[in-house]
Amino acid sequence: MWINRRLWPRLLCVTLTLGGGVGCTPAASGIQAGALSTSLPPVLNLGSAALALAYSPDGRLLATGNGAGQIGLAPLTAATAQRSLAAGSAVNALAFSPDSQLLASAGGDGRIRIWEVGTGRLRFALNPATYAVTSLAFSPDGTQLASGSGDNTALSGTGNSVKLWDVDSGQLQASLLGHTDVVTAVAYSPDGTQLASASRDKTARLWNVAARRETRTLRGHADHVTAVAFSPDGRRLVTGSADTTLKLWTLPGGNLIRTLSTSAPIAAVAVAPGGTAIASAGEDRVVRLWNAQTGVSLRVFLGHTAPIRALAFAPNGATVASSGGLDKTVRLWKWDGEEQQQE
Repeated sequence: MWINRRLWPRLLCVTLTLGGGVGCTPAASGIQAGALSTSLPPVLNLGSAALALAYSPDGRLLATGNGAGQIGLAPLTAATAQRSLAAGSAVNALAFSPDSQLLASAGGDGRIRIWEVGTGRLRFALNPATYAVTSLAFSPDGTQLASGSGDNTALSGTGNSVKLWDVDSGQLQASLLGHTDVVTAVAYSPDGTQLASASRDKTARLWNVAARRETRTLRGHADHVTAVAFSPDGRRLVTGSADTTLKLWTLPGGNLIRTLSTSAPIAAVAVAPGGTAIASAGEDRVVRLWNAQTGVSLRVFLGHTAPIRALAFAPNGATVASSGGLDKTVRLWKWDGEEQQQE
């Protein structure tokens, strides 16, 4: 389904189900108080817990994953058809390859599935963990996939590890060891030379991808680190934590330059494609936008009725998508910031 962005201010919601149903209700004017927006965005109803989401880099699809093992591919252009894939277990994470041709999904059954987006064919089903896989990221050149888990196999030397996979063969290339608790998030630097990981051990770690070794441990959070995201220039890293804070670090030195405080544990962070804004969300059920340079709060989006599990900016930066866990919805928030003006 194609949605003309010019019509968004006049829509209360657009509800998409995995079966393709669509509904729309005219909206009253959005209410704003300073940086607070209470206008409702378009809504995707997943029919089960909304756990994961990812935009395709080409801007044509929004992939969503739910607790029933369904992956939805919602079209963002008129030329793209809506489809769904059956993952077989709760979908904890999703990631598109840089060319938008492959989609990786992480399951509650401990498997990673790599799908061909054009045909829906399952290329690989990898079984890296005894416990659930929590996070996925493709390298910028698309040749490698990183996964994070807490697989409870520390006695064999591979517990709580970051794993690197060859995308062409599906073979395990390396297990990066160092975290002492579940790995909750992974992200590649824009140039692909570094990998960042977050863990319940209250640290984030930086890894040299080529050498496959840890280069720095970032300490300072007082609780689980749940999310990591690089700035587009690769010179900063954002971490989010259950301690209710975001922290901004300079790279490669790993110096802490700013701490942003929220009202509840953070589950997800994302950096806008232009690098001007940071989005965060978590247990307080709201999406917050921050100025990436000053740390000033830009916007607060309300609407979810359960803790938020995942966040992503659209490739053009004009929209932020959030998955609301037990409220079974993914919501699309239109942002009138710098990236949208450049569209």
